[in-house]
Amino acid sequence: MASAAPSSPAAAGGQSDKELCESVKKAGDKLKEAFIGAMTSGEEPEPAAFKGILTDMSEEVTALVAAAEADSKVAAALKAFGAETSKAASAADPVTAAANPAFEKAGADITAACKTAGVTVNF
Repeated sequence: MASAAPSSPAAAGGQSDKELCESVKKAGDKLKEAFIGAMTSGEEPEPAAFKGILTDMSEEVTALVAAAEADSKVAAALKAFGAETSKAASAADPVTAAANPAFEKAGADITAACKTAGVTVNF
């Protein structure tokens, strides 16, 4: 008996690039809300607040990569971004650590890969 072909790329082995981008867009929106909240609290934000924000983002991105198709360009961009957010979260000064060219490139790569998948994100 022949098995039916998968009905979508996601059924073939993971979330499609579009699904990944939609998920990372939601995660990015939460990250931005948390960052804005920390910056507008009326007090000088503690490094621990940014460490938490970046750690949460790294964990969400890592989970998305695990759910991705094996050959996903978006997953490759997310993996690099996850590594950069993890490094920044581990630094004594997470904000300064995130303000580097590798972090910015990883975010730009997600933006470009998601644009190709038809989803607008801005990292």
